[in-house]
Amino acid sequence: MIDFHCHLDLYPDALKLLPIVSARNLFTLVVTTSPKAWLATSNVFAGYENIKVALGLHPEIAEQKAGERLLLLSCIPKAKYIGEIGIDGSPKYKETISLQESILNDTLTECERAGGKILSIHSRNASSRVLDLVEKNCRKSTVVLHWFSGSLTEAQRAQDLGCWFSVGPAMLRGANGRSIVASLPINKILPETDGPFTTNRSAPLMPWEAIDIVNTLVPIWGIPKEDVILQIRNNLAALISEENFQQNHSDTK
Repeated sequence: MIDFHCHLDLYPDALKLLPIVSARNLFTLVVTTSPKAWLATSNVFAGYENIKVALGLHPEIAEQKAGERLLLLSCIPKAKYIGEIGIDGSPKYKETISLQESILNDTLTECERAGGKILSIHSRNASSRVLDLVEKNCRKSTVVLHWFSGSLTEAQRAQDLGCWFSVGPAMLRGANGRSIVASLPINKILPETDGPFTTNRSAPLMPWEAIDIVNTLVPIWGIPKEDVILQIRNNLAALISEENFQQNHSDTK
C-alpha cells in the first residue's frame, strides 16, 4: 500500500527489506534524521523508484545535529521531499525548543525559496508553534503533519492552512487519535507507520502494515473498505502527481 512516513534506513536488515518494501508498497517515503543520513541513504536506496528519501533534521536531535544546519539548507534545492523536520515540545526536549524553532523556520524559508517542497513535519506538544511557522512561511510548499496530536481546534487550523495528515496504526489505537482523524477531510489523509519506532506487539511495524489503518477508517468514514483504499490511493496521486505509482503495484491486503 502506502507508507508516507517511516525510517526504513533504521530498520535492522534495511537493505534486505528494500526489495520487499518496493514490491509490497505502492509508495514509501523514508524520512531521515539528519542531512548526512539523507546523503548516505539516498545513495544506498537509489534504484527503487517507488521509495523516496526525504531530507531531514529531526527535532529530537536538533542540538546534536546543529552543526549540520547549513548542510540541510544547502541540500534543500536537490530534494523533492523534506522530513523529518519540526518541533518537539515534550519535557525531554524543551530546553532546545528555541533552536528547533529556528531550524524549522530556516528550513521552511529555504523550501519556499527553492519553489516549494513536500514536507513531513513533526509537531508533538508543539502544534501551535509549528502552525505559526507554517502560516508565516508556507505558500508554495505542501505540509503533511506526521502523527498529529494537537487539539481539535489546532486540527481545524491546520486544515484551514491547507495541511495534509499522515496517520498510522499507533495513532488510531487511542481515542484522541481517532477523534482527530474523524474531524479531518478524507482527501487529506495518508497512511504511515513511523517504523521501526512503532510496534505491532513486540515487532516493529513494517512499511506495508500502514494499510492496517483502513480497518479503523471504515467505520469512521462510513464507507466500504475498498472505497477507503481507493480514496487513499487517490490522495497519494493528488499529492505527488505521479500516477505511474498507481500501476504495476497491487495492494497486499
